[in-house]
Amino acid sequence: MTEHDNLDERVPAVWEGAADALPGVARIAGTAWLRSASWAVASGSRSARNLGRAMTNPAAAGELVRGVASDLAEATRAISQVATAVSGGVPVSKALFDASITLSAVMVAGEPQQRERDDRSLRERGEDLLRRSRDVWSEDEAHPAYGRILEELAPDEARILLLLLRGGPQPSVDVRTGGPVGLVSSSLVSAGLTMIGPRAGVRYLDEVPAYLNNLFRLGLVWFSREQLEDPLEYQVVEAQPDVLDAMHSVRFAKVVRRSIHLTPFGIDFCKTCLVDEDETADLPEHETPDPE
Repeated sequence: MTEHDNLDERVPAVWEGAADALPGVARIAGTAWLRSASWAVASGSRSARNLGRAMTNPAAAGELVRGVASDLAEATRAISQVATAVSGGVPVSKALFDASITLSAVMVAGEPQQRERDDRSLRERGEDLLRRSRDVWSEDEAHPAYGRILEELAPDEARILLLLLRGGPQPSVDVRTGGPVGLVSSSLVSAGLTMIGPRAGVRYLDEVPAYLNNLFRLGLVWFSREQLEDPLEYQVVEAQPDVLDAMHSVRFAKVVRRSIHLTPFGIDFCKTCLVDEDETADLPEHETPDPE
């Protein structure tokens, strides 16, 4: 029996012992959490790739065993943290949450060492891409960037995308200085004021400008100088308190009407990732505006 196998056998015993230190109901929640934690550490430290390397490389085998021992020590300290906190009167949920941060930090720190790096040159990767482009039997449908984009979206941003997909382009206004002086030199008072947040039902209204910036960064939306055909869309926006405050903050003010659209890339992303295929036929047509 190897040292690696001994570690596997000791993990449940050590962690179950730590769970016994938790009182009452905390022991039930703590035991369930510990089992999840043990699986996470084990799966992170003993992946199929690492085991394959260890079978053929003695140095890799030693590295794997040391990694498991290190993860076990860190996880045991996290468990001790739970028991100590609960004994001191900290709620069970908060104690488990704080300890999970410690444990997740251990697993995240180990990921770069476990991730297999692609040592191919950019030229070789480009040649592979062109080879696949010539493959007439390829069944690739979704853009390869869609998976990464999903990981970089907030839940509220998904709501905004659905609003733009189902409701079409949304009105946006800028407030600038006006009057006689504004005819010569106009200064921006407030930009990008919209009703997108309330209409989309986002949770954090104050974050809408940041959401839109991120969606623009990802190539999903663009900001057009063109205004929408229906002027009623703007009357609702211009009656909002933030727009009125901006207008009243200067002696003379004027409102510049703009619009926010999905890009063609954004439309395809939404249809591929955010709605069912049956719904795509009922979606409104999206025109291509002139971006700012």
